[in-house]
This record gives sequence, C-alpha cells and structure tokens, in this order.
Amino acid sequence: MLVTTTLAGAAAQAAGTDRPRNDLQRTADAVVEAGAVGYLVRVNDGQQVRTATAGLADLNTQRRMRNKDQYEAGSQTKTFVSVLTLQLVAQDKVKLDAPVEQYLPGVVPNGRNITVRMLLQHTSGLFNYTEHENFFPGIVTEPSRVIAPPEILKIAFGHEPYFEPGQGWHYSSTNYVVLGEMLHELTGRSVKDLIQQRIAKPLKLRDTYLADPFAEDTGPGFAHGYALEIADGEFTYTDTSDWSLSWGGAAGAVISTSRDLSAFYAALLSGKLLPAAQLTEMKKTVPMDEQGLYRYGLGLFSQKTSCGTAWGHDGGTLGHNSITLVSPDGQRTVSSDVNISLITVADKNDPALEASAQAYGEAQITAVCAMFGKKVSSGSYADAAGLNVLR
Repeated sequence: MLVTTTLAGAAAQAAGTDRPRNDLQRTADAVVEAGAVGYLVRVNDGQQVRTATAGLADLNTQRRMRNKDQYEAGSQTKTFVSVLTLQLVAQDKVKLDAPVEQYLPGVVPNGRNITVRMLLQHTSGLFNYTEHENFFPGIVTEPSRVIAPPEILKIAFGHEPYFEPGQGWHYSSTNYVVLGEMLHELTGRSVKDLIQQRIAKPLKLRDTYLADPFAEDTGPGFAHGYALEIADGEFTYTDTSDWSLSWGGAAGAVISTSRDLSAFYAALLSGKLLPAAQLTEMKKTVPMDEQGLYRYGLGLFSQKTSCGTAWGHDGGTLGHNSITLVSPDGQRTVSSDVNISLITVADKNDPALEASAQAYGEAQITAVCAMFGKKVSSGSYADAAGLNVLR
C-alpha cells in the first residue's frame, strides 16, 4: 500500500492535543509533526513507568499508535543471539576465542582466523551484506521473496573483508547470520525456537518472537512499518508490514514490544540471563566512534549521554527504527520505536529531513534523561541516543 502526504498532512495526523503535554508527550508529538507516521516511548526511571505515543499505527485504517503495540525490533535481535551464544559458552559448548571454523567447517572464508568473539563484536572484518549496492533495492522490488541464510552469506562472502580479523571494527550483520547458523548447527534448533525456549518463555515475554520469515499478525496490536521517501518537502510512505523479514533473520527479525524489550534488557543487565562471567565478557567493549561516546561489546553497546551512560542496542528495518537502553544496574529502562525508515531522499539538504532528524533526536535524549530522572534542555538533540532514523 502506498500513501502519500505532505509534511503538513503528516502533522495533522498528530491528533489528540488535549493529552497532557509533558516532555515525553511534547517530543513524541513533535516527531510525528515532523513527518513520522507514529512514535512510542516507554520510560522506567526506577520509580514509575511513563509512556507517550503519537500518530498512527496504521495509515490505512487510521488506527492510533498504542504503547503496547508490537513492532519490528531490527538489530536488537543481535542482543538475543549474543545471549544465546553466551549461554552455550557458559555450558562449555562454545569457546569465545575459538575459531568459527571449529563449529562451521568450511562455511566462513578465513574461518580459522575468525573467532566467535570477533563475530559477536563486529571485529571479524566480514563484509556487511546489507551494504551490497543491490541488496535493499532488490528487496523493494521483490518484498515477499524469502532469502535463506546461505544466499545471504554468498552475497557477503563475494566481497573482500574490510580488514584482517581482529584488526578493526565495522558493524556487519553478516556476523550474526553466521552466529545463527552456528547456533542451529550446535543445538539442532532454529534461532526462532531458541529465543522462545531460552529467553521469551523464562522471562514471560509474551509478545516477542523471531519472524520466520513474516510477522505473524499485522492486524490491531501491531504497528505497521513504512518505508519513507522525501522529495521537495513531500513525504511518501510505503507500508512494509507484510514484507519478508528473512533478510534480517538472526541479525534483525525479532518482533516485540517496548514492555518486553525493556524486561529483556533489564533482566540481562541485572544478571538474570547470564552467569556473571559471561555478562562480564559481554560488557568488554571496543570503540565505535572517534569521540568515544559509543562502545560495542558482544551484541550490546554502551553509550555516554549528558545524563548518564546506558547499555542496550538499536534496530532498523525497512519500516521501523527502535532502541532500548538500560542503566548499568538494569533498574532503569527506556524503549522507543518510530514506524518509518528512510529509503530515499532527493536532497540531503531538504529542510524536512533536518526537521525530522532534529525532532527524533530531541525525543530520544529527552527519554534517556527521563530514565535517569533528569531533564534535558529543549534542542539538545545532538546528544541523542541511538540510531538517527533519517541517517
């Protein structure tokens, strides 16, 4: 389904201005007023849970976004897969510093020199298949096509690595497709089943599962995702909620809610999912940026903000951008989702692009500071948490 609206038209979708306009609600409304279809955020500051929603979960039916709606969590899937891997490490079925060749003989080029830790931490050097120039255009052309892991790996391994194993850092979803194949090989179970058995069921995450390969129910209770194109201030939205998520797989196909994701990361950081030794390994980080604001561990990153340092992960699909962050002790959480993903922009200097990025950034840092029980001054979006949805 294709729905086109001008920026002014998108702002009109942010109905319900009689709601209390606290900082969370004000910034949530601003995200939609700047062109997003819908936005939700859930904040637990250790004393109380506060939520805010704005806009729509479904443009076709005009159903409003609700905080309990399910959504595509994208690369937050990587934290789930890392936990599964580290649980096997705790059971002495996997060794972090053993070569992946030991577990997947003949599958990964140079696999004798790429360790499990390197895969988890994105220091393997393996090419990121989503950066292949025709990868996403191919999905847009054939959105229902199911792409199996061997096909994904063939695309990735057709490119030269970014660097020698262990000699750099480059985010690569290929690492987690490989880990998914390793988990299946070692356990005889799919990643979908492992997430249910080892994480979702014990934590009672009733709205969390791995799409295999499609979201199971995109009716009421599901926030539709929209691919966004911007040209001359006009936003064009394409509903992607019935598209295959096979391209994400073990790297990015989890469906969840803000409540479930908050519970998952809180349990992880408070030591309820992994023994202390494995959680310590997970939190050994390498720098992601020159400023040192972001550091990547094993399927988990830390981020410094003006209000405190948080741990978590973000996620992007062709219809959603989300993030969950938690305080170091697991007692405070913030989780948010915006159900758009930019696929093309005619002019990178389009004022609409900057307005959207600024609104989203301010909403993110406002929510993170609320998690820490602090306030941030309006306009501090440059300190925003997580993924810039319009990057």
